[in-house]
Amino acid sequence: MERRVISIVELLEGQRIMVILRGFSPGHTVDLAERAWGLGIKLVEVPVQSEDGFAALCAVVKAGRRSGFPVGAGTVITPGQMQRVAESGATFAVSPGLDLALVVSARECGLAYLPGVSTPSEIQAATVAGLTHLKAFPASVLGPSWFRAMRAPFPQVTFVATGGIDAGNAAAYLDAGAAVVAIGSALEDEEQLPLLAQIVGRT
Repeated sequence: MERRVISIVELLEGQRIMVILRGFSPGHTVDLAERAWGLGIKLVEVPVQSEDGFAALCAVVKAGRRSGFPVGAGTVITPGQMQRVAESGATFAVSPGLDLALVVSARECGLAYLPGVSTPSEIQAATVAGLTHLKAFPASVLGPSWFRAMRAPFPQVTFVATGGIDAGNAAAYLDAGAAVVAIGSALEDEEQLPLLAQIVGRT
C-alpha cells in the first residue's frame, strides 16, 4: 500500500517544539523519543550523519509507527541520503542549509522537507522555489531579533528556530516570531521537562 505523503505544513500545524536526538544509541534514542511523545511533543528528528544515525532513525521510525507519530531525519545533505531516509520509512527530512537540488530530491522521494536558512537571500531563494516553512539555523547566533526582522519582508514564511535553544530561552524565540523551536539536550534535563510541557501547551 502506498503511503500518504504528509506536507511540512501539516506536520508543523499546531506544534511548538521539535526534538532533535543526535548521537545516541538506537535504544536510548527510542527512549528519548518516547519521553518527548509523552510530553506531547509530536515531532522527532534523528540526524543521519553516520551509519549509527541511520540505525537510530530506523529504530525510532519503528517506534513512531507503533505510536502513530511521524519521525524525521536531520542533517540530510545529499540526494543519496534523502533516498535512504525515504527507504527508512521516515516522514520528513531536515537540512542545515538550502540546496535546491535537495528540494527536488525530497519531492521525488515523497518526503516533507525543511531546509535551513540564515540570510534574506536564502529565504528569498527558498520562497521562489515554493517553500513556505524553513529552518532558521543557527538560531542562537541569529538571535530573537533576526526573527522579528525577517517577519516584515517575509510574512508568509514559517520559521523553525534551531540551534542552541532549550526550555530557558525557547519563549524568546517564539515571542519573536518563530513558529516552532527545536531542542536537543533539554530532553535529558529533568528540570527542563516541566518547562517543555508548558511550551507544548502554549496557544
